[in-house]
Amino acid sequence: MVNQYRTTAAPLGEGAAAPRVDEGPAKEPSPKELKARAWRSRRYRWDMKFSPYAFLTPFFLFFLAFGLFPLLYTGWASLHRVSLTAPNDMEWVGLRNFTRLLSDEFFWNALQNTVTIGLLSTVPQLVMALGIAHLLNYRLRGSWFFRVAVLTPYATSVAAATLVFVLLFGRDYGMFNWGLGMLGIDNIDWKNGTWTSQLAVSTIVIWRWTGYNALIYLAAMQSIPNDLYESAALDGATRWQQFWHVTLPSLRPTILFTCVVSTIGATQLFGEPLLFNDGASPTGGPDHQFQTLGLYLYEQGWVNLHLGRASAIAWAMFLILLLIALVNWLLARRLQKNEGKVR
Repeated sequence: MVNQYRTTAAPLGEGAAAPRVDEGPAKEPSPKELKARAWRSRRYRWDMKFSPYAFLTPFFLFFLAFGLFPLLYTGWASLHRVSLTAPNDMEWVGLRNFTRLLSDEFFWNALQNTVTIGLLSTVPQLVMALGIAHLLNYRLRGSWFFRVAVLTPYATSVAAATLVFVLLFGRDYGMFNWGLGMLGIDNIDWKNGTWTSQLAVSTIVIWRWTGYNALIYLAAMQSIPNDLYESAALDGATRWQQFWHVTLPSLRPTILFTCVVSTIGATQLFGEPLLFNDGASPTGGPDHQFQTLGLYLYEQGWVNLHLGRASAIAWAMFLILLLIALVNWLLARRLQKNEGKVR
């Protein structure tokens, strides 16, 4: 009788495998085990298919509750005359709240102030951030300390920062006027002047956001291949020429991004001008000289209690941001086309 269970052994040598014992034909899995395997396979497919949606669900729930619903409700309220004290008593007025904005001198004043403060804060901020990032990109001793230091203003509370700058820009005892007095310049009433107040508010924004943008530029600079700088150095390019012809072209998408984000932030500017005014009033000074769109919205909705008008202002700001996003998309598309032609 031939034994159906055989032991096959290979000649043992250096590196040879151990003898393998043939255990005979494999056992057929039981129906219960087949059912368990099928269930595990099905559960694995469900996990791979639906897990990403499960992870994204909390975000969408919060977005629906605190993003989309307020947006839609604000749009509906902008078509009504409604008071903040009685939000359920709405009177349909159509587009009247929007048409009133076209003839509202305070709205256009707030829009002009927003644009002015935005330019005064965004342009110097990004230029300084680019210069700081260029310096931090070199190998410096304790570079980690300087990177943390430039980010410290961003981590500072807007209320604390603004209150400190209120003291610095004080008319009688402020440090800025003290420094100007040493140069023979009389004290400046920073709050009551148009350009001086807007410059003061812009200074607060510059101080808070320059370091943040500098770290964004620094991260983009560190992703530029060193081969480009080495090739430019071999061609005799100075550091300034390397910065102008290598660094800046490589940073175009990042610069465009920071410009758009800074512009959006300037459009929504609220905390700095609110706290810079005496008594944290949303008027933006006695002559509304530094009242932004955010302050005007707050004044209409929470001071004058005109919720419908405030909603219309909010949607006007939303449309302005959409226009900025459209310009950003067109510029990005054009940059991509130009880069494709160069390649």
